Amino acid sequence: MSVQLAQAAPNHGEVSGDLSKIMNLACQLRDGDVSAVSLTLEYLNRIQETEPLVSSFISVDAEVALERADKIDRELRTGVDRGILSGIPIAVKDNICTKDFFTTAGSKILENYKPSYNADVVENLERAGAVIIGKTNMDEFGMGSTSENSQYATTCNPWDLSRVPGGSSGGSAAAVAARQCVAALGSDTGGSVRQPASHCGVVGFKPTYGALSRHGLISYASSFDCIGTLTSSVHDCILLVDALRLGQCSSSMDASNILCTNGRLTVNEKYDDIRPLQGQRFAVIQEAIDSEVSDDVCESFADSLQVLRNLGAHVETVSCKNFLNGLPAYYILAMSEASSNLARHDGIKTGTGRETIFDSRQHHLGDEIKRRILMGTYTLSDGYADAYYERANKVRQCVAAELHVILQTYDVLLTPVATTVAPKLNTSLRSPLEMYVSDALTVNVNLSGLPALVLKAKEVRHGQKLLPVGVQLIGRPGEDAQLLDIGMVIERAFYECSNIKQFPHVHSIDDA
Repeated sequence: MSVQLAQAAPNHGEVSGDLSKIMNLACQLRDGDVSAVSLTLEYLNRIQETEPLVSSFISVDAEVALERADKIDRELRTGVDRGILSGIPIAVKDNICTKDFFTTAGSKILENYKPSYNADVVENLERAGAVIIGKTNMDEFGMGSTSENSQYATTCNPWDLSRVPGGSSGGSAAAVAARQCVAALGSDTGGSVRQPASHCGVVGFKPTYGALSRHGLISYASSFDCIGTLTSSVHDCILLVDALRLGQCSSSMDASNILCTNGRLTVNEKYDDIRPLQGQRFAVIQEAIDSEVSDDVCESFADSLQVLRNLGAHVETVSCKNFLNGLPAYYILAMSEASSNLARHDGIKTGTGRETIFDSRQHHLGDEIKRRILMGTYTLSDGYADAYYERANKVRQCVAAELHVILQTYDVLLTPVATTVAPKLNTSLRSPLEMYVSDALTVNVNLSGLPALVLKAKEVRHGQKLLPVGVQLIGRPGEDAQLLDIGMVIERAFYECSNIKQFPHVHSIDDA
C-alpha cells in the first residue's frame, strides 16, 4: 500500500462535553461517518505536523498502520466487529514488544531489535481491532523521570515545549496530550505512567500488580513493573483496560499474572446524582503533602479535596509514618533488580552486532543506565546485601502493610502526584538525586502492588502558560474497577469546574 499523509482533517472524536473519545470515534466508524483508514491518516498527519516539536515517537510505520486500518474497514463493511477499539489508533511504549515494529526500550543497544512476537497486551489490542500507530519515546529501559534519558530524542511537554513531559512513559503521555493518538500504553515501575500523566494533563492508570500480563514487557525491575494506560478520560481508560484484560487468566505466560480477569469492567454513570460520593471515605496521606510540595501544587490539591467534599465524600487526613521511607527502599530494590535484568542485554543476541560485550555496553548504554547497574550490583554484592537489599525489603513490607491497613478503613487514598509542575528541560539531568526524589509520592504504590489512578485537576499558571497538575487516587488491591468507577465521578466534577478544560494543551503546540 502506498502511503500518503492526508491534509489536516477535521478533529473527529472531540465533541463538547463528551469525555469519551474512544466511544465517540467508535460510533462514527460504525455509522460510516469516518473510516479507519481516514482516521489513521488523520493521526499520522498530526504526528507529521507536531513531531518536530514534541518528539513523542521513536518509530512510526505508516504503511503497517494503514494496512491494518484497511483490514478493519473491510471487516466492518462485512459485519465483523472486533469490539469498541476496532479502527482506533493506539500508541505503544517502546519497551513493549511488537512484532511489526522495532522495539528499542529507548536504548541504542537494542536499535536493531525486532521481536518475533507480540507482548500479551499487544496481542489483545490486535485481537480487539486497534491500529498500532507507532512506538513512543521513553527513558532508556524505563530508567528516568523526564524522558530525557532516551538515546533517540528528548520529548517535550505539549503544554510548554520548554518543559519535560515526565517519564519514563513521557512519549506516551505527550502523544495523547498532543492528540497524536487516541490512547497509549506505558509501563509503570515507580510512577512512570502516573507522573507523566500529571505533567501532561492526561489520565494515567497503574493497575494492581498482576492484573495485566507483563509478558513481552522488557524488564526493568520485575517485582515492580506494570503495564498501564494513558488516555484522555477515565471512560477511555476503562475501555482500553477491558481490551488488555480480554481472555487473561492465571495460566498467562506471565507468572505474576495471578488475577483472573475475564469479567468486563462497567461504566457507571452515577455522576448525575446530586451527591454521588455520599458514604465514600477518602484519606489524605499527611506525609505526602508535607514532603516539600510546591505551593501551587498544594493549592490545586486542596481545590480537588473541596470538589470531593462537594460530591458528598468524607475526606480526612491520616498519618503513614513509613511513607517517606519508601523512596530509598524503592531505589535500592529497583536498581538491584535492574542490574540482574540488564545482564541479558549484551548487544550480541538482540541488536548491535558488536564484537565484545564490553564494547557494546560501553558505547550503547547511557550514563543513567550504567549508574543504576553499578549501584544495583553494589547493593547485591557480598557483604552489602544484608545492609542494603535485605533491609530495603523489610522497609517494603512495612510500607505495604501500613497502606493496606489504612485501606481497610478508607475506600481511596489521596496524594499529589509530583511535588512540582513539570520541570524545565535539562534541570533534572544536572542532578540525578533530584530526579530520584521526584518519585517520592508514587513509588509506594509499586512497593505495595496497589492500583492507582491519576486525574487532571486544577491547572496552575506559570508566567503566560497554564500547566496541568494531577491528583493521585490509590485503591485497594484487586479493586481496580471500583477505583475507576470513583475516578469517573470525580473526573466529571473536575471537568465541570469553570477553569478546567479538556484539551487546552493542543493550542500550546499549534501556536508554537
